Order: sequence, then structure tokens, then C-alpha cells
Amino acid sequence: MSGSVPEMYGSLVFNNKIMREKLPKDIYKALKKTIENNTHLELDVANSVAVAMKEWAVENGATHYTHWFQPMTGYTAEKHDSFLTPVGDGQVIMDFSGKELRKGEPDASSFPSGGLRATFEARGYTAWDPSSPAFIKDKTLYIPTAFCSYGGESLDKKTPLLRSMDVLAKEAVKILHKLGKTDVKNVLTTVGAEQEYFLVDKKLFDQRKDLIFAGRTLLGAMPPKGQEMEDHYFGSLKTRVSAYMNDLDEELWKLGIPAKTKHNEVAPAQHELAPVYDTTNVAVDHNQLTMDIMKRVAEKHGLVCLLHEKPFEGINGSGKHNNWAMSTDTGINLLDPGKTPAENLQFLVFLVAVIKAVDDHADLLRVSVASAGNDHRLGGDEAPPAIISIFLGDELTAILDSIENGTFFEQQGKVRMETGAAVLTHISRDTTDRNRTSPFAFTGNKFEFRSLGSAHSVADPNIMLNTAVAQALSEFNEQLEGVPEEDMENAVKELLKRTIKDHKRILFDGDGYTDEWVEEAKERGLLNLPSTPDALPYLKSKKNIDLFVKYGVLTEAELKARYEIQLEKYCKTVRIEDRTMQSMVKHQFLPALMTYADKLSESIQRRKAVGNFACESELEELKIITDAYNDIYRKLGKLKEDTRTAEEMTDMQKAAEFYHDTILVDMSELRKVCDFAEDYLPQSMLPYPSYEELLFSV
Repeated sequence: MSGSVPEMYGSLVFNNKIMREKLPKDIYKALKKTIENNTHLELDVANSVAVAMKEWAVENGATHYTHWFQPMTGYTAEKHDSFLTPVGDGQVIMDFSGKELRKGEPDASSFPSGGLRATFEARGYTAWDPSSPAFIKDKTLYIPTAFCSYGGESLDKKTPLLRSMDVLAKEAVKILHKLGKTDVKNVLTTVGAEQEYFLVDKKLFDQRKDLIFAGRTLLGAMPPKGQEMEDHYFGSLKTRVSAYMNDLDEELWKLGIPAKTKHNEVAPAQHELAPVYDTTNVAVDHNQLTMDIMKRVAEKHGLVCLLHEKPFEGINGSGKHNNWAMSTDTGINLLDPGKTPAENLQFLVFLVAVIKAVDDHADLLRVSVASAGNDHRLGGDEAPPAIISIFLGDELTAILDSIENGTFFEQQGKVRMETGAAVLTHISRDTTDRNRTSPFAFTGNKFEFRSLGSAHSVADPNIMLNTAVAQALSEFNEQLEGVPEEDMENAVKELLKRTIKDHKRILFDGDGYTDEWVEEAKERGLLNLPSTPDALPYLKSKKNIDLFVKYGVLTEAELKARYEIQLEKYCKTVRIEDRTMQSMVKHQFLPALMTYADKLSESIQRRKAVGNFACESELEELKIITDAYNDIYRKLGKLKEDTRTAEEMTDMQKAAEFYHDTILVDMSELRKVCDFAEDYLPQSMLPYPSYEELLFSV
């Protein structure tokens, strides 16, 4: 590590400190006003900022710039242009204008549009997001931008996210003013995105077609030891992993990403990185950048970082916990209960608004985490179930019960636990425990949405959450409109009472994995959408179209486009997995199995040739292998036949359902036999690295 961490932190970011140093005072103030008040940036200001930004970037070794955006692929995109401008006589200058800073024109023809534009209509635009700082990576100045079509429709994830933040801020400020907090001018949502991932050796990775093409293993028998000893979680970091994590921290810190926590996760080869929270759009940008840097740093260490939600069958998958809160420009966390939450009317208003929002739009939250990869993860191995519910804990549940029933709530102090050893510090027990099976849990001063998959952009869940909470606050504002100041407190309490009664069905503090909860949730009227094809149609329901159109977050066309894009992505994902599995079984596994069967047969024949009886175990094993071979061949044939049916389907919704209900079932049945047979193959004959090698070699 060169230099101290404070010196390193943000050294490659055009942050507030750099802007204050590089920009004229009037330009700096104008830019800050644009960022803080969400106003448009004038061209003269943009020109001054562009000059300063270019000079700073060149000083730090940059030769190019790029408008960095987030198309609906779920990844990021970039087109690099140099600062070079010829001036004659073979000379060049390094130039960058305000126009180039504010707007770019990437070719939009090959990005998903969901029918928003025709393929031949190639033009698209990128627009600078001044609220997310520019940074330098690989000698290029990266400028965070939004991305839209020639007709102005959003083709990205940043645009609707910024819209959702604006509408929530507007409604939150209104309600705060009604509560007497007239000094508040803005409310920002904040996010801290915990990131889980696996590390495997690159040489082993390169020998697995399934990891290369699908990001997850499609074949593979469990090793003798998995995660059952619970010894990997928070365990001592192995030397190679520790070196990777140290380098990763440094690279993230240089980019102003506040990486805070790192540790081993539950499954072997699984780990986690957690940052300090940040403003939502910056946190989304940071998480996209984090995933990219994680992969790049892994390569330097001869590793591959796996971000698939379920890269290994039989052990935990990887999630991404979205820690969400709301904060005022005066520095108040609106989800902080304080020491006496039962008396904290402001906190209760925003808490109950979130409860109402999640109950009204649980379908949207489920859609926001839907993907082919996450379907394999949800509902087990510490991942929350597909049924959306809220965990509050004993104290807050009791407070809401007292409000609903009009009874007195007696505040309980924290219990001091005795550890039994005089030298140990006394521990004050929190007023609520954690629920690992809850999709949406209150965790002290924020909500933790735990259903996200590790490969997910965190933009979609926060778009849905911001918009849903904005609607809840808007309805609160309507019901409190015209209430005199002296009557406001009683009116708010009555509003809370009604809302709790109407939406308490979404509250559940029990075990989300049980069959009893599935039945209870059904009785409560809660949605159970176990798969992506089940969930996606809710994107285009009238209720949800009306929501997004009313608050200007997405147009009806933009929303339906997202449905089409996600549906197509699901089908393509499963199709790639299907083809990869067929290739591995046909060209790798079956030949290896046949070779082993031939060797067994030759051994038996040699024994017979010299008058010895064949060993019964050899005869039995040969029968097992040949039976398995025939079973695999039959199941592979069925998969091939069903694949042809799937590929001929033109209705994408029906195709997605067929991929889920038939193709994935075929693949699962085929895998069972292959994994069974794998246990009989000598290690030297296995045509690809085993689970044992992948999980325990780093």
C-alpha cells in the first residue's frame, strides 16, 4: 500500500475537494447548486467544469474519456474517446468541452429496448449525472450518465432511479412540513449494498464450460465436506484470499468506494464485502463498479470472481442485501427510532409508510429481484423465500399493536446480559433479534431488503421501493391536507391506526421456510411468486402502470419494454444453460463414462481369459455404469426434444414458462444421474474439475 488510506481514498475521483480546488468559486457554487437542487446545468458552467475535469484527469494519467452508463442488460457500457484534437503541423492538444461532458451519442441499436425503438434506429444519447462523481479507471475518465433513445425514452436503469428519488423526496418533504419540520428542503434515500461472491482458481475455471458460459455449475457431485461443519463462516482468511481482499480494498478506496467489511461467508470459497451507505444513485454506481473491480482484481491473483446467485448446487448461494433508509438534508435519518420510538411520531409515520408501500406493492419488489439465477437461490440456504413479508422485531411490533388497539405501550430498557466472566465487558442486548429468513427486515435504523441476487443491479429494487413509498406518503399527504396545526398530531395518530390495521398482514416475524408459513401467507392474501415467469407479468398490470405513470417514474411504454426485456433475458439465460449442459454431457461426460466402462469390461475379460472368475464388485460396478449411461442418454434425448419445442415457441411468456416448467426440470433430472455416476468415476477420468477442487483449492 503506497501512502496512507486517507491520502489514497478518492484519489481517482473528481470529488467535492477536487472541484473546490480546480473550479472558480462562482462555477463551483453553480455546480453545487445544480447537484443539491436538481436543476439543469448551464452550458457555460459545463464548459468550465469540463476544462477543470480534463486537466485533473490528464494530470492523473488519463488519455481518454467515456460516458459510463447502465443499459438494461444489467451491466455497464462505455465508449472511449481520446482528449486528442489535431491543431495542424502534426500537433495535437488535449481538449474537452462542456458539450462533450453533458451529452454523448453512443449507438443504441444493439442494446435491449423491449420494442421502444426499431433496430435500424441507431441513435441514442447519454446525459451526465452531476450528482455521481466522475472517476479515473485504466487511464480513462469515466463520466456517470443516463441513457435514452432518440425519442427520449429511458433505455437504462439510472434515469428511472433518479426520477424515483425525486418523487419520494417531494412527498417526504411535504409530510415533514405537515409535522412541523419546515426547515427540511430535501430528502435523500441512502443504500448500502452488501455483496456476496465466490472465488475459484482460474485454471480450474477455464476447464469448466458451465462456469464459462453460464456462470454456474450444471454438473457436479457434492464433495465429502460442504458447509455442514460451519467452520468457514467468519473463519480465518486464507493467504491467497486475504491478498485478493487487500488489493480489492485499495482499488475500491482509490475510486471513493467506502469498502468497510470483509469476511468469509457460510459456503466454502464464498466471501462478502460490505460498504458504508451512500446516496442511492451513487451507491448503485458504486456497486456496479465494485462488481467490475472484483473481477479485475481476481484475474491478477489467478482467480475468478463468481457473482452468479447459485454457482454450486447443495451449498449457499450469493445474495446482495440492500440496506435502505431515508435522510433529510438537515442530517436526520427518518428511520431512526430514537430512544423512545413509541413517542417518535415522525419515525412512526415513515415506518408505517414503508409497511403500506411493501404491502401494496409486494409484487413489484418480487419482480425487482426476479432472474433465472436468483430463482435457484430464493427459499433456502439462508436466502429469503419468494413470499414478500416484513420483519420488525418484538418491540416495534408491540408498538404498532398498541397504536392499533389504543393501548399504552410500556417502554422496556435494554437488558444487560451477564457473560459470567468478570473480565468481559457487559453486553446490552438489542430490543430485537435478526430473522435470516425475512425478505424485508427492519435492522435498527434501516430496512434490509435481502432478496436481491448477487449479480443484480441494485437500481431496480430501489426504483420500486422509492416509488412505492412515495405513493404511500402521497396518500398520507392527501389525507392530512387541510388539517389545522393544532389537530395534526391526533390526525396523524388516527392515520397510523387505520394504516396499521389495513396492512398488518405483511408483518411476519416467524420462520419463512416452513410449509405452515406458505399456507398462512395464502390465507392472508399475500402473493407467492416462486419463479421469474410467475412474477414478470405483474410489471404490466394496470395497478403498476398507473403507479409509475402517475409519479412520472416510467411511462407505460417504458414499463412494458422492461417486461419484454426481462422475459427475453430469462429465456436466453436458460437456453444457454441448456445448450451448455447438453454439450458437456454429450462431448465430455458420456465419453468419460464409456471409457471407464470399457476399462472395467477389459479387466473382467482379462480375468476370464486366464481362467479367473470376475470379481463380483467389478461386475456390479459395470452394471451401474452402463445403466447410468443408458439413463443419461435417454434423459439427454428428452432434453434435446424439449429444447426443440422451446426454440420454436414465439410467445415469450409461454416460452419462459416452458423453460421453467419443462427444460429446467429435464436438466435437473439429467444432472441427478450424472452426479450419481460421477461418484463412480476415478478422479483422473473426470473430464472437468470436481466440486472438491473448485471449492477447496484457493
